[in-house]
Amino acid sequence: MDRRKFFRNGSLAAIGTAVLNPFEASAGVIDFDITGKNKKAKNIIFLVSDGMSSGTLNMADLYLNRKTGQGSNWIQLYKDQRVSRALMDTASANSIVTDSAAGCSSWGGGHRVNNGSLNIGPNGEKHLPILQKFKMSGKKVGCVTTVPITHATPAGFCINNNSRNAQPEIAEDYLKIGFDVMMGGGNKYFSAETRKDKKDLYAAYKAKGWQVARTKQEMENTTGNKPVLGVFAENALPYTIDCRSSKELTDVTPTLAEMTEKAIDNMKGNKKGFVLQVEAGKVDWGAHSNDIGALLYDQVAFDDAIKTAIDFAEKDGETLVVITTDHGNGNPGIIYGKKANENFDSLQKYTQTNEWILNEIHNTTSVSEVQDIVKQANAAEITEEEAKKVLSYYTGTFGKQGGLYNYKKLPFEDFAEIQKKYNSVGWISMNHSGDFVELAMFGPGSDLLKPFVKNTDLHYLMLEAAEIENKF
Repeated sequence: MDRRKFFRNGSLAAIGTAVLNPFEASAGVIDFDITGKNKKAKNIIFLVSDGMSSGTLNMADLYLNRKTGQGSNWIQLYKDQRVSRALMDTASANSIVTDSAAGCSSWGGGHRVNNGSLNIGPNGEKHLPILQKFKMSGKKVGCVTTVPITHATPAGFCINNNSRNAQPEIAEDYLKIGFDVMMGGGNKYFSAETRKDKKDLYAAYKAKGWQVARTKQEMENTTGNKPVLGVFAENALPYTIDCRSSKELTDVTPTLAEMTEKAIDNMKGNKKGFVLQVEAGKVDWGAHSNDIGALLYDQVAFDDAIKTAIDFAEKDGETLVVITTDHGNGNPGIIYGKKANENFDSLQKYTQTNEWILNEIHNTTSVSEVQDIVKQANAAEITEEEAKKVLSYYTGTFGKQGGLYNYKKLPFEDFAEIQKKYNSVGWISMNHSGDFVELAMFGPGSDLLKPFVKNTDLHYLMLEAAEIENKF
């Protein structure tokens, strides 16, 4: 099919391109020059490193380069000029700084909504999420993530709700709508033991023919014949760096790349193709905690998932791969100093997150024991004064620190400030930022990307790349 003819005469043009399809005007008149010119995207893999500031992308590439002699897969795509690249504006309807619900809803529904909302506009208007549109067109659809599968970013591609916090309800919505692969954490929203209404959603999913996987091995045993629900943790999956230090966790917890590969394998046989969202959700959680080990190792795990997606797309030839983030968070970066190289390289020796470190400390822990815990996890010897400062948060000298996903009120901010002397990584905050963010595309449809876009533009670009009329 001639894409230009399709979009000149199809529903997108008829409904009104200024509102629904920002790309239509150029799609009808321009001959594209890059690989995949005017070729239909049968499949789409949309990869999101949630809360990834530019400094996070930069540090992951430097970390890999200095450790292995090879940088990240993402930056290598830039160096090899194999992708279209853009900056993206990430604002929501009511703020120049978005949250993840509004951020993903901009892609999912094609409209900006208020922070906290999932594809429901400021005046209550519902915008049909893109995975439902692709499902209606005959494609298999799904999401994989390292946070609860009911969390804001997967939900923004899938459902409508006034609140991102309605995760028990979202778990039921997925079953009602009928997706094909949903994998991540979030047992608390599916188990009868932890849901307030005592509904056993695992039984409900199985009754409708779903395969339910609770471990990596069970995930690997699933097939593409039936839909798959994979739930591998009570809440979010463990951080990558903590998994690497625990055989018990590694044995049962799939990596993001492993979930991505399995989801692709299970959906690729569909004759009309598939659309898959892949989210490194705990990059955002690590940024909220100013936890450099958590952030960096999960970003590297996301980079492994990029390779999985690109390897498939290269062989397949009909797959559009989108690589981006919904917003920045914490804006970490390497700080200038005489020992910057040596300090940054110390991250290669980290074995645990700050979350692990700070949970190991209690009000009965001694100063020397605090030093030993930090040395075990960071290969760094903090001073007695620094250990005393950390310990003071447990003995009542200092007040408890807050912060998103910091339910135990651990002293993440001050500990990151202590670490800065040893790893040369600084932070500007513990929250989202309004930066323009990186966006890369590979494969058929990548020729549609302009150098600067709004987040909502991606909704229509994906529909256009797949030649799906926006008639739903």
